[in-house]
Amino acid sequence: MFLKRVNLAAVMLALLLFSPFANTGDAVQPAVELEIFKYQFTPKEITVNVGDTVRWTNKETRQYHSVWFEQSGDPEPGYIFPGETYLRLFDKAGSFPYHCGPHPEMTGIVHVQ
Repeated sequence: MFLKRVNLAAVMLALLLFSPFANTGDAVQPAVELEIFKYQFTPKEITVNVGDTVRWTNKETRQYHSVWFEQSGDPEPGYIFPGETYLRLFDKAGSFPYHCGPHPEMTGIVHVQ
């Protein structure tokens, strides 16, 4: 019985550590950092290279936002609360407009070369 518990714990730990949904903290070094503050994405327009990761950080004190690439057919991701971040890897060239789900007047665009 003890052996089964150890194995189950090891499996659970491995799943947590190697899950594609695991929080890797600063393991991914973004090419570009953007801020969300005063209901704006700053900078509003950026250019990155294929393979770059972009990080949006919510600098608001109370308001949540999202970074939604709706025109690309993506579902709206979860909200980013103050102090939280959203990372996205860009693996193909093109221009990718996005907006905040709760505040559609907040817009931005990522150009990937």
